[in-house]
Amino acid sequence: MRISLPHRETLWLPALALLAFGASVAGSYHLDDYSLLSQPILTPNRPLASLTLMASHALGGGRPWAHHLLNLALHLAAACLAYQALRRLIPAPSAWLGAALFAVHPMQAEAVNYIFARSVLLGAVCCLAALERWAAGRHWHAVGWFVAALLSREDVVAFPVFLAMLHLAISRNRTEWRPIGAMAALAAAAGAYGVWLTAVIPGSGAGAQSGIAPLDYLATQGAVIWRYLKLFLIPWGFTIEPDFVVTRQWLGWLGLCVTCGIASRWWSKARAGFWFCAGLLLLLPSSSVVPVADLSADRRMYLPMLAFCAAAGLLLVRLPGWSRGVLLTALCLLSIGRTGVWLTEESLWREAVRLAPGRVRPRIQLARAVRPEEALRLLEEARVLAPEDAVVAAEFGRVYMTVGQPAQALAWFGRALALRPNDARAFNNRGAALAAMGQHEAARADFERALAVAPCFAEALDNLARMGVGPPAGCATSRR
Repeated sequence: MRISLPHRETLWLPALALLAFGASVAGSYHLDDYSLLSQPILTPNRPLASLTLMASHALGGGRPWAHHLLNLALHLAAACLAYQALRRLIPAPSAWLGAALFAVHPMQAEAVNYIFARSVLLGAVCCLAALERWAAGRHWHAVGWFVAALLSREDVVAFPVFLAMLHLAISRNRTEWRPIGAMAALAAAAGAYGVWLTAVIPGSGAGAQSGIAPLDYLATQGAVIWRYLKLFLIPWGFTIEPDFVVTRQWLGWLGLCVTCGIASRWWSKARAGFWFCAGLLLLLPSSSVVPVADLSADRRMYLPMLAFCAAAGLLLVRLPGWSRGVLLTALCLLSIGRTGVWLTEESLWREAVRLAPGRVRPRIQLARAVRPEEALRLLEEARVLAPEDAVVAAEFGRVYMTVGQPAQALAWFGRALALRPNDARAFNNRGAALAAMGQHEAARADFERALAVAPCFAEALDNLARMGVGPPAGCATSRR
C-alpha cells in the first residue's frame, strides 16, 4: 500500500502561519469575548460557529487560551486549504506564494486574535474546502461544504457568484450551473434569514439596529474598502478603531469601478485582474447595503484575502526568490508585532487611542483596563469629546464603585439615566449604587424598573437575588 503524504510546500504553510500568529494563544479576551466567561449556547444565527465556541469553552474551562488555540488551528487549516485550492486554479509557484501571503499577512491578525471572529475563520475554512472540492471536479461535495460555511457565517453568500465568475473565466462546463444554482438559492435563503435575525435580535448592531441608513453605509464603504486595499499593499497603521465617520461621498466607489474596469483586461484564464475583482466581490456582503455598527473591521477581509493574495502571487512570482523570502519574512515580523498588540486589552486600546485621538470608544475601553486614577483621566477626556454620552457617565460610575465611593457613583449613574431615561442597564447601575449605600428599598425599586424595561435582564435578576428576592414568573429558567 502506498501512503500519500502532503506536498512539502503544504507543510511550510502551517509553519509560517504558526510563526506569525502562534503567540495569539497567550492572548486575553476582548469586546464580545467576555460573554464567553459563562457557558456559550447554541445560537439561531451561526450555529456551527457557536458549537465550536462551546467546544473550546469546555476544553479550557472558560479560559481564553483554548478559544485562541482553536482560532489558530482554523487559520493553519485555512492556509493549507488555500494552497490546495489555488494550485488547481493557477500555476503552482503562484499558488504557493499566494497561500503563504494569506498565511502570514498582518491583515489576518484580527480574525485570528479576536475569539469572537470564530465565525469568520470557520466560514472561510468551509468556503476554502468547498473551493478545493470544486476545483477537483467534486461539485456537489462543494455544495455540502458551502452549507457548512453558511451555518458558520452568513456573509459568505457571495461565494456562489465567485464560482460563477470562475466558471466563466476558466471552465464553461455547463454541468457546473446546477450546483452553482443550488448554492445561490441556499445563499439567498441564508441572506434573507440573516437580515431578519438582525432585525429581531436585540443589540445585534446590524441592519436597522446599527443606527446607519443603508445608503450612508454603502457610500462610506467606498472609503473603507480603499483602507483595506492600502493595508493589504502597505501593512502598516492597523488599529481596532479606524477613524471613520459616515459620509455621503461616492468617490471611493467611483475609483473602485474604474480599477475593476482596468483589472478586467486581465480577466480570462483567472489571471491577476480576475482575482482582484473576485476579492472585491467576496467583500461586498459585509461592505455594501446591510449596515453594521462598526464601519470598518479588518476581520471582514479574511476570506477576500484569498483572492487578493492569489492576485499578488500571480504578480510577485516573477520577483527573484530572495526578494520573495524577504517579503514573507517582513510580513511575519509585522504579524508577530500585531499579535503582540492583541495580547492584552491595555496594549490594544492604547494603540487605538493613539491612532484615533478624536474617538470616544477607545478611551472607554482603555479605562476598563487600567488603574482607576488613569481611568478617570481618560474618561474626563472622553467627556470633553462627548459631553452628552450616557456610556461615559456610566463608566465614571463604574470606576467610583470600584474605588468604594458609591455616593460619587450614584451621581454619575443618575446622569447616565437622565441621558437614557428608559435604559435597563442605567436603572440597574443606579440600583447597585443605592444598594452599596444601604438604601435597599430604593435599590430594589430600580432593579424592578430595569426588569420592567427588559424582562429577565440578567444583572438585575442577580442583584435582586442577592437581596433575597426571587425572579419574576418566567425568568427562573433563563438565568445562567
